[in-house]
Parts: sequence; structure tokens; C-alpha cells
Amino acid sequence: METIMVYLENMFAGLPRTPEVERMKQELLSGMEDKYLELKQEGRSENEAVGIVISEFGSIEELMTELGIQPNEAQETLPILEEEEIHGYMAAKRSAGFWTGLGVWLCAFGVAFLIFMDTLFESSIQLGSNSPVETGAVIGLIGMFLLVAPAVGMFIYSGTKLGRFEHMENEFQLPRAFLMSLQQSKAGFALTYRVALITGVCLCLLSPVFIFAGNYMNDIYAAYGVSAFLITAGVGVFLFIY
Repeated sequence: METIMVYLENMFAGLPRTPEVERMKQELLSGMEDKYLELKQEGRSENEAVGIVISEFGSIEELMTELGIQPNEAQETLPILEEEEIHGYMAAKRSAGFWTGLGVWLCAFGVAFLIFMDTLFESSIQLGSNSPVETGAVIGLIGMFLLVAPAVGMFIYSGTKLGRFEHMENEFQLPRAFLMSLQQSKAGFALTYRVALITGVCLCLLSPVFIFAGNYMNDIYAAYGVSAFLITAGVGVFLFIY
């Protein structure tokens, strides 16, 4: 239903906000809601119901003719993006989100590795090992830099991929048929988005449990708990970004 409301807002964005236009929009929204609920009661899926409702919606040009109005001049001069450019932006945005999220996780993993190795060698000293305690810190630092270095490269790579789409920060129009397709895709992605968001929140909220559990046992396990906390919370942050 949210997809239908967003679709209507986009369709009426270029029309003056007069009482007559607002009344027409509310009437259309009410009719579309009724149709949507009717289709859902018939057993149609979310995507099917939204697609049918939007496809039965009349063109904005017909509404303008019926109301006897013209779109705002500013709307008429807005550039219309080509579908190829839109697909390119969506692919770049998806890729940038993945590499940025992965870079953040690698940074968290690098710090966790440093803490883990330092604690591991420190505990081995207490158990009578002859390994110098500095060895753990050195290995941990080397591992951390080996993880953080590619993470920085991922951040730079993500920025360059989106750099060529800076002009899209300005206002633009989308082809009406393609806009309908995007709205349906958004509705289909809603479940995945909610699952990822809920999972990320749960991981971030539960990750401190490792610290509390380790601290309950002893100081060494508390340090291991911090490492586990960073890795787990990093996965949650990855889900937020991606």
C-alpha cells in the first residue's frame, strides 16, 4: 500500500497544489485502496495487487486535461533520465553499498584480530610459554593493517563508482512506465529489507553478550569477548549499509 501512495505522490508532483487537485488525489487514493484490498481478499500477492492497481491508474495527462491545468514550468524543464542510466546508477549503488559495508566489517575484524592475538600470546606467557608477549601485538598489528588497507581501497572504489552520478542529485523525471516497474520492484524488496534490518539490529543488540559472558569467566575471556563483539556487530553494520 505504501508503494501506491508513493506512486501517487510522484504522479502529482508536477501539478499545482490547489484544493481541486488535492481532492482529485484523495479520491484516486481512496479508489486505489479499495481496489487493493479487494485484490488482497481474492488471494492476490502483494506484488500482483500493487501491479494491477497501478496499471489501472489513468495517465497524468488525462487527469490534467480533466482538471484543465498544466504542469509547473519547472517540472516541464526537468531532464528525463534514460533507462540505461537508471540501471547503471542502481547497479553502482548496490555495488558501492556492498563494498562499503564489507570495508567497515574488515576494519572491525582487523581490530578484533589485534585484540585476539595480543590476548592469545599474553595468555600463553601466563601458561609458561617462551614466546615474547610483543609477538602477539606485532602479529596483530600486521594482520590489522592487512585488513584495513583493502578496506580503505573499498571505500575509495565505492566513492568513484558513484562519482559519475553526481548530476542525479539534482531534480529529474523518470519515464512513467519505468517508474511503475521501480515501484513494483521496491514492493518486492520490502520483505528482504525488513529481514536484513531486523537481523542487523538483533546482531548489534546481542553482540555485547560476548563481552559480558567473557568477563564473567575471567579477564582473558573478556578480551576474546570484545573480539567476538566487534566481528558480530560488524556484520550487523554491514547489513545496515548494504
